[in-house]
Amino acid sequence: MLDSLRIFRGNANRPLADRMCAYLGVEPSDSKVSRFADGEIQVLVNENVRGCDVFVVQPTHPPAENLLELLIMIDALKRASARRVTAVIPYFGYARQDRKDRPRAPISAKMVANLIAVAGADRVLTMDLHSSQIQGFFDIPFDHLFAAPVLLRHYKKKAISDAVVVAPDIGSVKMARAYAKRLSAGLAIVDKRRSGKDVSEVMHLIGEVRGRNAVIFDDLVSTGGTLTRAAAALREHGAKEIYAGCTHAILNDQTLANLESSPIETLVITDTIPQDKANGIDRIEVLSLDELLGEAIRRIHEERSLSSLFI
Repeated sequence: MLDSLRIFRGNANRPLADRMCAYLGVEPSDSKVSRFADGEIQVLVNENVRGCDVFVVQPTHPPAENLLELLIMIDALKRASARRVTAVIPYFGYARQDRKDRPRAPISAKMVANLIAVAGADRVLTMDLHSSQIQGFFDIPFDHLFAAPVLLRHYKKKAISDAVVVAPDIGSVKMARAYAKRLSAGLAIVDKRRSGKDVSEVMHLIGEVRGRNAVIFDDLVSTGGTLTRAAAALREHGAKEIYAGCTHAILNDQTLANLESSPIETLVITDTIPQDKANGIDRIEVLSLDELLGEAIRRIHEERSLSSLFI
């Protein structure tokens, strides 16, 4: 069945796509994503995909052209008579705008879901959504993977003694509880309040962390404010070594500055987004999800269950 498998790469994260292809033992499919003279996106599919099972690897982090590039690639492949087109979106952009939390606010995650379906995607594969409810925005098959197996493998090897897993906010409690159970660790919760866009304030710390080593888990780091404030609260309450792990990291100058001034020993992130800014920074370690995503592609292509990938 692998003869009909085709993996196309957008420009948003070609290194991850290349590693996934290497894991699967297939060559990346031949396509070119460029620009017309006026800046519009041009997609050329340079091989026959008629009747093929096609996967398009393209996270949709900023800039917005990454999302538009995905949509145009899907459209091109459907019009080329691909049998099935699966959008592989390691990072699903606009996921934080998943509800109407104030007057006249958009539900951008739903709009993006509609765009992907209308463009012609038959299936979506993504990683660690900010809100699991986004799965319900799609009327096509949707596979939602978690980076937990990769992060857990890392921290089990690290063998942190007397560990306590920390949820950086109330919304992360379910995820933190799952990590704590798998690591046989305690659980603590940071009660956070948002005073503005990307601005949070720690109000309370629930759980015992004094004299223990803390590991903070989150799905997304953008400014680093939530992580660093949680780490500061943990240090104030007597935690010893403090570590952090997250799936998606949008590293910028503000994120790096916040991390530099925080008590966090190391921040472990994954490569759902290109992490070039992490090069040469000792306090940041990047783990690849190539095998996890590659295995998911193999099983989808072979019509096999993905359940064991959650273990």
